Amino acid sequence: MPADYVIVGAGSAGCAMAYRLAEAGRTVTLIEFGGTDAGPFIQMPGALSFPMNMAMYDWGLQTEPEPHLGGRRLATPRGKVLGGSSSINGMVYVRGHARDFDTWEAMGAQGWAYADVLPYFKRMENWHGEGDASYRGTSGPLHITRGPRKNPLFDAFIQAGAQAGYPVTQDYNGAAQEGFGPMEATIWKGRRWSAANAYLRPAQKTGRVEVIRGLAQKVVFEGRRAVGVQVSRDGQVEVVRAGREVILAASAINTPKLLMLSGVGPGAHLAEHGIAVVADRKGVGANLQDHLEVYMQFAAKQPITLYKYWNLWGKAWVGAQWLFTGRGLGASNQFEACAFIRSRAGVDYPDIQYHFLPIAVRYDGRAAAGGHGFQAHVGPMRSRSRGAVTLRSADPAAAAVIRFNYMSDPQDWEEFRTCIRLTREIFGQAAMAPHVKHEIQPGAGVQTDAEIDAFIREHAESAYHPCGTARMGRADDPMAVVDPECRVIGVEGLRVADSSVFPQVTNGNLNAPSIMVGEKAADHILGRQMLPRENLAPVMNENWRVAQR
Repeated sequence: MPADYVIVGAGSAGCAMAYRLAEAGRTVTLIEFGGTDAGPFIQMPGALSFPMNMAMYDWGLQTEPEPHLGGRRLATPRGKVLGGSSSINGMVYVRGHARDFDTWEAMGAQGWAYADVLPYFKRMENWHGEGDASYRGTSGPLHITRGPRKNPLFDAFIQAGAQAGYPVTQDYNGAAQEGFGPMEATIWKGRRWSAANAYLRPAQKTGRVEVIRGLAQKVVFEGRRAVGVQVSRDGQVEVVRAGREVILAASAINTPKLLMLSGVGPGAHLAEHGIAVVADRKGVGANLQDHLEVYMQFAAKQPITLYKYWNLWGKAWVGAQWLFTGRGLGASNQFEACAFIRSRAGVDYPDIQYHFLPIAVRYDGRAAAGGHGFQAHVGPMRSRSRGAVTLRSADPAAAAVIRFNYMSDPQDWEEFRTCIRLTREIFGQAAMAPHVKHEIQPGAGVQTDAEIDAFIREHAESAYHPCGTARMGRADDPMAVVDPECRVIGVEGLRVADSSVFPQVTNGNLNAPSIMVGEKAADHILGRQMLPRENLAPVMNENWRVAQR
C-alpha cells in the first residue's frame, strides 16, 4: 500500500511537511539521499564550519566560473543529510522583512503576503527571546534562542551602530527589522535545533512517516499525473508510488534539476538531453538568486576574541566542555549580534545585512587573521542579478550546472561599495575604539571605487541562500512554475515546496522562510482553510524618503 504522499528531500521544508501531514493522520514516504545527522560535528553549534565542508554531509556543489568575479568558482553547499541544509547551516534565524512577502504577493503569489504568512511563522516557532510577543509564536516545534553575548565585542558592535545613528531593535523578527540588535538562532539546550530535530523525529514517532535512503532520479508520470518517484538505492532502481501526491523539497538546486529530469522544464533544453517533455515550463531553473557578502575583518587591540581557542588544545577544550555539559562556547554559533540597515535615502526597508563574529575566520574554518581579530559579514539583500540551474546531462547522478551570474547588474557594485564604506564608519565609532587595532580586510589602502571593486571581485563569497528556481506565480504567468498552492503548473499530483518557490529572495537567511513554506504548503496539500490573516504592520523608518538612517 503506497503512502499518501511521497516527499523528496528531508530538509527544512520537507521535514516540516512530513510533520504536519503525519499530524493530520496521513502517511508519508520521505526520500533522502544523505545519511544520519548524529554526532558532534552537526549537533554542536560551535562546530558549524565542519559539516558544511564535509563530503559526508554536503553535496559539494560549486558554480561554473563566475564571469563578473574573475572567473572564480564559488562553493554552493547544500545539505546531504537528514535535516538538509538546516543540519549544516549557520543556524541563524531570520524570517525576512514583512515587505518581502507583500512583494511576493505583488509578483503573483496570491495569499503569501505578510498577513498570510505571519500566522505560519508563529505556528512553527517556540520563541525564547525578549520583546513584543504578539509577533512571535511560543508553542511550535522550532526553538528560537539568543546567544548569551558574554563577549563584550557583541554589545560594542550594537553600541557602535547606535552611535552611528542607527536604531537598536529588540527583535528584528518582530515589529522592527531595521537596526542593530541580538541575533536569533535555531539552537536549543546547547544543540543545533535543525528541521530533523524539530520536525522529523517527532513525525517518525507517529509511525506514519517512513524515511528511505536513495537518489531520486525522476518523477514518474502516467499521462500528466505524477504517480511516484523513481529511486536508485542499494544498487537497485525502483518506483516509490504515491497514493495522493508527490512533493519536491530537494533545494533550489536539486528541485529544478529533478523537475527537468522528469520532463518538466524548458522544452528545448530538455530536448538537448533527450528528455521527453511532459510540461514545457521555461521558468524551471531560471530566476536563480542568492546573497553575496564580504568579510570585513579587523585586528583586535585586546586578546578577548575566539582566536585564543583557535588551536588544537583550545578546540579540544571547547568540544569536551560541550560534550560533557552541553554548555560553553560550543553551545553557540557565535553569531550573537547583527544589523539590518538601509543603504540610502529612498530605500524604504533594509537592504543590507550584518552578521558579527568575534573572530576573523572564513566559513571553511581557515583563520584569515594571524592573531586576535573580529569580523562583520556584510552584503546587499536585493541584488538584481539573476542566474539559472540547468542540466549537465540526463544522468541523475551528474551535478546540475549552476550559474548565479553574480554581480552582473551594475547596481550590485554600487551597493557593495556602499556596504564597505558604511561598515568602516560603524567600526570607526567610539564604542569600537577600545577594540579596533586596524583593518585587516580589505585594508586601509583600499579606498577608490576601482580598488573596492577589485577586492569584491576577489573576495565576495556566497552567503549560501540560493532560491527562486521554481518560482510561485499566477497560473497564466509563463515564467511561474508553481501556483500559489505550490502545485506545479501544467501537470497534476505534483507540488514543490522549498526555497525554489520564492519569487524573490528574502531579507536575510533562508532557513526560516523555507520552513514556513513547508508549514503553509502542508495546509494547501491537506486542502485546509488557511490560518486567519494577521494584520500586524511592520515598524518602518518614518524618514526613509529623505534619510539613510
